[in-house]
Amino acid sequence: MIITNGKIVTWTKPNEILENQSILINDGVITKIDKKDTLTSEFPNEEILDAKGQYVMPGLICAHTHFYGAYSRGLAIPGDSPSAFPEILSNLWWSLDKALDEKSVAASANVCVIDAIRHGNTTLFDHHASPNVISDSLDIISEVVDQTGVRASLCYEVTDRDGEDKANEGIKENIRFLKRIADGNNLNGRLTASFGLHASLTLSDDTLEKSVGRAPVDTGFHIHVAEHIVDEYDSIKKSGKRVVDRLDGLNLLNEKSIVAHAVHVDAREIDILAKTKTWVTHQPRSNMNNAVGIGNIESMMRAGVKVCLGNDGFSNTMWDEWKTTYLVHKLVNLDPRRMGGYDVVEMGIYQNAALASQQFNLPVGTISPGAHADIIFVDYHPFTEITPGNLPWHILFGMQHSMVTMTMVAGKVLMKNRDLVELDEEKIFNDAYQLYKGVWERYNNQF
Repeated sequence: MIITNGKIVTWTKPNEILENQSILINDGVITKIDKKDTLTSEFPNEEILDAKGQYVMPGLICAHTHFYGAYSRGLAIPGDSPSAFPEILSNLWWSLDKALDEKSVAASANVCVIDAIRHGNTTLFDHHASPNVISDSLDIISEVVDQTGVRASLCYEVTDRDGEDKANEGIKENIRFLKRIADGNNLNGRLTASFGLHASLTLSDDTLEKSVGRAPVDTGFHIHVAEHIVDEYDSIKKSGKRVVDRLDGLNLLNEKSIVAHAVHVDAREIDILAKTKTWVTHQPRSNMNNAVGIGNIESMMRAGVKVCLGNDGFSNTMWDEWKTTYLVHKLVNLDPRRMGGYDVVEMGIYQNAALASQQFNLPVGTISPGAHADIIFVDYHPFTEITPGNLPWHILFGMQHSMVTMTMVAGKVLMKNRDLVELDEEKIFNDAYQLYKGVWERYNNQF
């Protein structure tokens, strides 16, 4: 198709806002950007998608999320409110994941992906856990990815908290799914994988060594690190090392590995993350909700760490994550000069795009020839000038996810004029609703 009549935000470096230009898409890839008359005369049989003056932007990317947490919405934790993050883990997440069956694994992924499409989020890095449905669980989620049309990286969360047998089953599930991707069963490039691990505090050296030893060569690992200070003290007790030192010593950190949170890492750990070229994902809404603190993100970026933005299972409204990032670092540091708009864009656009581009083997998160055609339309009507220089502040203070009217992945329109094109949203949500009582009952029966 040819996309016409849009104001194109390229998110190249340097960023450009192109007017009076159109986009040619072939086989899910952007192949040419030129004037409308040039493209339509050269390719007269192409379908025309009229942006009607809206902003045409690359789809948003979430570098760390949890589809399986969908059924936590509205769920009451029995007993007193958790006073610290370890209690939240044990009383909420480690009980909710045990309550999932095959149908609720699929339903939780479905509702999260629809939320993503509606809010312009086209690429998601999911970190899955369902201790009573481990084998083939990633296939259940990948079927949802296939049917909905989004782009996703999947992994299963290996942990020792449910015993050795389930830890080994989790290892096998990661290896099986990684092999599937290597064999080319990747939904025409919309699906990829990493090797999932929960966190240092629930993993023994033996399980970590098994994971590294059995994983295919050049595998990236996706793991939570130092989200709460307890992770550091647990690591020191187990190994005499802080978490990042421990993982590095076990060869888990590399240019494809993803570390989520890194709230409580120290200067030496930051240096290791930079030298190993490991990706770090920042999730400020989750960190605030769990009261775990806020990582020293600006220092990480200054040290050369590749920092991305995720949502940790919060709503797939990544501009809300941008806005929270922009604000919370000013508050924590009591300094309005901290975390400038360009820093937020560096994480939310350029580093997220670099991570996705590495994982999916073509440029993602940019509108330029050769890039995946993952595109959104934004119906934003500014009353002040927009330039490439001030665009970050228009997003931070003006654009809302309700303004996203079209979402496209790999050249396929998934939402048009705010209506999902092929998905029956009402049925998907009703089906998910039918399952919630069983999930909540299995959850509550554990207490």
